[in-house]
Amino acid sequence: MNITLENLKKTYTSSTGSITAVNGVSLDIPENMIYGIIGRSGAGKSSLVRLISLLETPDEGKVFYNGERVDNLSKADLIQRRRKIGMIFQNFNLFSSRTAAQNIAYPLEICKTRPNVIKERVAEMLKLVGLEDRGSAPVSTLSGGQKQRIAIARALAIQPDILFCDEATSALDPQTTHSILNLIREIQAKMSLSVVMITHQMEVVRDACEQVAVLDNGKVVEQGLVTDIFSHPKSEVTKDFLSHISADASAVQQEKPSLLRWSEDGGKYTLRFIGSATGEPVMSRLSKKFDIEYNIRAGGIQHLPAEDIGTLITDISGEEGEVKKALAYLKESGIIVEEEA
Repeated sequence: MNITLENLKKTYTSSTGSITAVNGVSLDIPENMIYGIIGRSGAGKSSLVRLISLLETPDEGKVFYNGERVDNLSKADLIQRRRKIGMIFQNFNLFSSRTAAQNIAYPLEICKTRPNVIKERVAEMLKLVGLEDRGSAPVSTLSGGQKQRIAIARALAIQPDILFCDEATSALDPQTTHSILNLIREIQAKMSLSVVMITHQMEVVRDACEQVAVLDNGKVVEQGLVTDIFSHPKSEVTKDFLSHISADASAVQQEKPSLLRWSEDGGKYTLRFIGSATGEPVMSRLSKKFDIEYNIRAGGIQHLPAEDIGTLITDISGEEGEVKKALAYLKESGIIVEEEA
């Protein structure tokens, strides 16, 4: 399901004033992929997902699913369209009075599905999320990861063509987050779903998404392939996200951060190495080839599904001409060079 947004705007008014949460957002979210929308708290991402998922109507702009406008549907058509949308949330939103299986069955009951079909579908969903033996378990006995797996199973029970994940891993520890993201990737590939992940965690974007849009103050400040965003960030918001990204799951288990900074001083140049370049002795060659010195302030590698992206934050000193030649050599070698203003 391809999703197209045209100049979406949404303003909320209260007794203390008004705030434009979504301000002219236009996006094309391709079908059959995991697409990330990232932003800080208050950036407008939750408001945007409510517009995309048809829970609210934009003040201005249009929403299209596969080229068909859907933000202006009649009430009856809107209900039918929403029944093909799955959603999972940070706090699971499960019924504590129901078992795991009964929670999965709930949306099917609302749609008046036949009992025998519900039973088969629930069993299928429990197997899909790896909890075949927990169907009769009360929700209170499930771990956080198991609750989110049941929430995913419930969202998929209706066989949606779009799955929205609104901060779906924010309440989970890193290892559980990694397992849930793996599950979502597997399900997306198996079911050819369009998945939209709303998050404030760059780690989620790194580990799960193919493309991403960065939101700030209700506007899209950057968008594109995740590998491009990591290797060549343009907005200050994205650069800040990348500078504070935590370790990936394997690094967490080894208690090693993926970007280690041992000096808060200096760091005029940020160098980004893509793919095989992350293993090359580039800086050693640089110092031998040119009359310069370098002082590395921080470094690390992000392991993206497509390829690795290495980062070095460093100072390069020497005569101006030699520094310029050294920087040119880095760029010719395929290294992305960002200079602090």
